[in-house]
Amino acid sequence: MSEFPVVSTGENVTRQVLSDHPELMVVAFRFGAEGAIGALHNHPHIQSTYVESGKFRFTLGDEEREVGPGDSFVIPSEMTHGCVCIEPGTLVDCFTPRRDDFL
Repeated sequence: MSEFPVVSTGENVTRQVLSDHPELMVVAFRFGAEGAIGALHNHPHIQSTYVESGKFRFTLGDEEREVGPGDSFVIPSEMTHGCVCIEPGTLVDCFTPRRDDFL
């Protein structure tokens, strides 16, 4: 079990850091209901996302794609991205370098 707290990031969405190091961070985002939103944003970190469970519609720059369990992809630095939950589930994101704003 992670020593890090579960933090609400929006309606029916939580974030929990699972592990971290100055050069890498692993974070679980849990979406508890259809329609829950991961707001559009960008950041300087390179991000990889793995869909542990659920289904999501992602916006990645000018592209939209639906993803489900077992899917993964990389989001380049500064690319605007976000998602809408289609079926409740969990995304596991890795960031390099770590997201100090999550600590």
